Parts: sequence; C-alpha cells; structure tokens
Amino acid sequence: VRCSLAGWHPRSSVAIARSRSRERAAAEEMAATRGGAPEWRFFQVFGEEQPDGAGVEDIQEADLLSALDFDETGDYLATGDRGGRIVVFERATSDEQQLAPDDQRPCPAAALRAKEKAQYRFLTEFQSHEPEFDFLKSLEIEEKINSMRWCKGTMGCKMLLSTNDKTIKLWKVYGKKIKTVSNMNIEPRNGCAGGPAAVMRGRALRLPLMATCERVVTATPKRTFANAHAYHINSVALCSDGESFLSCDDLRLNLWNLRDAKCCFNIVDVKPANMEALSKVLTSADFHPIDCHTFLYSSSRGCVRLGDMRAAALCDASAKSFEEPEDPATKSFFSEITSSIASARFSRDGRNIVTRDYLSVRIWDVRVETRPLKTIAMHEHLRPKLCDLYEKDCIFDKFECCFNHNATHVLTGSYQNRFHLLSADGSTPDLALEASQTPYRRASAPPLYSAGDLPPDFSRRVLHTAFHPQHNVAAIAATSTLYIMNGT
Repeated sequence: VRCSLAGWHPRSSVAIARSRSRERAAAEEMAATRGGAPEWRFFQVFGEEQPDGAGVEDIQEADLLSALDFDETGDYLATGDRGGRIVVFERATSDEQQLAPDDQRPCPAAALRAKEKAQYRFLTEFQSHEPEFDFLKSLEIEEKINSMRWCKGTMGCKMLLSTNDKTIKLWKVYGKKIKTVSNMNIEPRNGCAGGPAAVMRGRALRLPLMATCERVVTATPKRTFANAHAYHINSVALCSDGESFLSCDDLRLNLWNLRDAKCCFNIVDVKPANMEALSKVLTSADFHPIDCHTFLYSSSRGCVRLGDMRAAALCDASAKSFEEPEDPATKSFFSEITSSIASARFSRDGRNIVTRDYLSVRIWDVRVETRPLKTIAMHEHLRPKLCDLYEKDCIFDKFECCFNHNATHVLTGSYQNRFHLLSADGSTPDLALEASQTPYRRASAPPLYSAGDLPPDFSRRVLHTAFHPQHNVAAIAATSTLYIMNGT
C-alpha cells in the first residue's frame, strides 16, 4: 500500500502487481550477490515517488523532509519537513494475532517474526512550528524542523521533542475520545425536538448518558523551550535518564530538564571574545546511550569531542578528542568545507562513534583517539567537481549517519536517491541502494567527472536516514518521499 504523508491512498491492482514483480526481480538480483548480507527490499513508501530522471522542481519546498526518528521500541516513526509539520506513523500489529484467543496465539518467536513484517500506518499529523520574525535582529525564523527526538511517555502517551532554528517544543501525542450525549428523553421530530410532551408519553424519565462515538489521535504542546539560543539550533539529544536533553547551536551547547522550560545550563561555549577570531562552529551533539553524564559534540573542523559533566560544569576542555589528520596529498581549497562533520552518533552500546562529513564516513572506538577503526570514502568520484558543487551550494549538503541496532552496519545517504549500507566490522560487503521500490546493488563505482562532463542530479538526494532500534528496518527520506526498507 502506498500512502501520502497526510493519509492513505490505495493503488490499483495493476500498480500493485507491477510493484510485486519489481520487488521479485530486485530480490532475485540481490540474492545472487548478497552472500551473507541481509537482503534489503522495498517495504513501504509514503508520498509520491519521483520517476527516474525527474527533478524536484515540481515539489513544494515545504514538503521536503528534514528530520526522521524512531522511538525506543521502533513502533513509532516521526518525520518532520520544511513546512514545520510532523507526521507520526505507527507500526500496525497483526489483526489475526490480536483477535486470536490466548491459547491459540503464536509463540513468542513467531510473534516476533510477525512484528518484524508488520507495516507502518499513518497515525496523526500536526503543525509543530510556524514561521516567525525576530524584530530585534530583523531576522526571519523558518518553520523547518531541524531535529526530533522521542522521549519516554507516561499513561500510554508518547512525548516528542522537535526544534526549528530557535525554539524547542515538547509535544504530547495521545488518543482522545470524542463523546456525545445519548439516551435522550426528547425524541427528534423532523430534525427538531418533540417538546416536553414527547417525554412523558407513556415512558419513564431516562437519564442521558455520555457515549464514546470516535477515538482520534492528537498532539498538544506540553512545554516550549525558547529564548536560550542566539544562534541556529542544529540538533537535540535525549539523555539516558529520560529527564534531560541537550540542545546544540552553532556556538553553544545547553542542558535542559524536560520538566523545566524556564532555565537551562550552558555546558559548552566556543564563542570567542572577538568574533573575527571565530575558527569553528558546532555542528551536532549526542548523548551517550547508557552513561547519562557523557556526551559528544562535533565541529566544522572535523573534530569530535567527548565531554564528561562530572569533571566540570563547563565542559569546554573535553575528556577525549577524535580527529584524523588530513592527508596532504588530498588537501585542496575546499578541504575546510568538506571536512566539516555533519552528523556524529553513538552506537547503541556506546562503544563506537560514527561521523559523516561530505567525503567520508569514519567509525571510531571510544577507547582509541589516535585513529578511526575504519574510514570509508563516500564521494571520492566528486573530487574533480568540487568547484561546481561549491557554485551550486551542494558542497554544504549535510548527510546524516547512524548505526543499526547491533552496530554492525552504518546507514547514510548520497545523491541520485542513493543510500549506503556500510559494514562496520567488514564482515559483509558495503551496499549502495536506490531509494525506490526496486532497490538495486550498484554494480560498479561511479565514473570520475572531467570539466566537460555533466554532473549527476544533485537535487535528488538522501540527507536523512534512521535505523529501527531492534530490527533491520531502515527509514530513508528522499526529498519529499519516505521509504521503509526491510532487511531479511
């Protein structure tokens, strides 16, 4: 089933048959070469899929996806776009499993396999941020969702953090019952009440009742964390204690409590006394998944620093620093731009760190600061075109990266609607797949480009990706379309 981000739109039987045939063809092609690697195939798509060779000129900018995040169970997936909207999807459970008696329900292993194959369905949509204007600085604040994180909910409710450039909001997503009055004494007559005479016509007086006629899922803002960042917020990260979170802008890193929106604590500040001496900015931050006192933050100089809040209140002096010296043979005029880290994330066990800049992915061991465990070149074929990429502003594209649930693979995006599944331990070959209903393995490396060659389509790109926290399920945001891939 295909659906848009605002609801479901069923396809015709011909389209479903074509989709299944393409899926079988892709499965046969990948099975021949996959070896021991998971077989990744199309699972679901939300939104209108762009045909091959088509650009993004016809897509409204507000519909472009800008953030993705699974909750800790993987049963809920949230997407944010440039229009400030958030769409929440829920993983549907098997109807047969729900309706079956207790003694006829499948065993836990079979139930787990059924859950892995369960599809996601649209749950709710709401407007998280609106466009604003800063009159003091004469600056327009976009409604674009820069980052999202699921929080621990209570009483069956889900909590979601979302942020734009200046304001962070905590949303409560819950089911709401719509009730109506039933068992009325006055019977309607031709659309109007029959009057008091209709009440006493041979019947006793009844007590009206409130009955639930419909159940809807809605979202309400619980708290707004504002006026704490003078610069653009690029990321938020939830602490493992479930009570606090980090917010990172270009020059400062703040620590908040989810229950208190009035104050925050500044734990990292890289703003120089003289702004002319500014040499780096902060690009992302993440909390350790187990230790609530440990966090990381990356910079535009290609360095990742590990901070420990037990050491000092202000963690400008980092506990550890991860940086690989640049090879003089590959240094160029654009090296300072391409070495800027766009995304840095911990693995779920907290032992490894993955970073992504424009040209490479690096996997680090938190115990080894001198060199990365593995360096994977991503856009090496685009080195001859860096000047053209700079003119098109494509060199500033920020590609996210993340580990899967057991830290054996890394997921990141690229151009031409491609995403890469990289083996962290080298046990399986790296894959380059296309975000479409017919994923394929790239047979050969992309060609090098000379000055007279036409560049590939840089408008069709995968910037945001997310892995399911427990299974081989990946969510890929390709322009305005959300793809969900399943690895078996």
